[in-house]
Amino acid sequence: MMRLACVPLGAVLAACGSAPVGPGYYRVERGDTVTKIARANRESVQSIVRWNNLANPDSIEVGQVLRVAPPGAKATAGAPVRTAPGSGRAVSGPSSGGGTSAASRATPDAVAPANGISLIWPTTGQLVHGFDGVTYKGIDIANAAGTPIVAAAPGTVVYAGNGLRGYGNLLIVKHEGDFLTAYAHNQTLLVKEGERVAQGQEIAEMGDTDNDRIALHFELRYGGRSIDPTRYLPSR
Repeated sequence: MMRLACVPLGAVLAACGSAPVGPGYYRVERGDTVTKIARANRESVQSIVRWNNLANPDSIEVGQVLRVAPPGAKATAGAPVRTAPGSGRAVSGPSSGGGTSAASRATPDAVAPANGISLIWPTTGQLVHGFDGVTYKGIDIANAAGTPIVAAAPGTVVYAGNGLRGYGNLLIVKHEGDFLTAYAHNQTLLVKEGERVAQGQEIAEMGDTDNDRIALHFELRYGGRSIDPTRYLPSR
């Protein structure tokens, strides 16, 4: 099991899902800034911010996939568009060479993945906290202790443990298409790392480990970037 105390969840999710990226895209590595990425790909900071609808260009995450070439254009020949997966802590750093434009104030989740994912609700209960993509990168669903938690989509368990401070008993499941889901604060984990799970299979029981209430904290990531899971869940 990975030892993860004090490691941000975003870095763990990035390490668990590191599929290669295509031409014109770049996966953020430790120590990167928007300025550094823009310079390496011979683009302006403003363009990187606009193409990716970055709400805060001074804070990007390890494993996050960014567009580094104009939409509809091929990657510039010779530009160092690397595809090596990132590792380590979430990155943040000053971004010089551009002010805050209207695009940089756009909703962090404004660009949806080209290929979607079909999710089911991971548990029953009341939605008590929503996603905002900045200070809260998932949703919380509250119910009684022991309420079944199920896999929102088929995939493989890539983390099962309690080594990440603030998330209690945590499961991370890797899905097709560079998607990951995370299930935190569980009372009991019912699956192990490396286990293949079916959509709707019970994988945990709701609890309050490392939390002040009984609830599931559920996150969805695409290319290392947090996205609003309710956009891919059926209405209820």
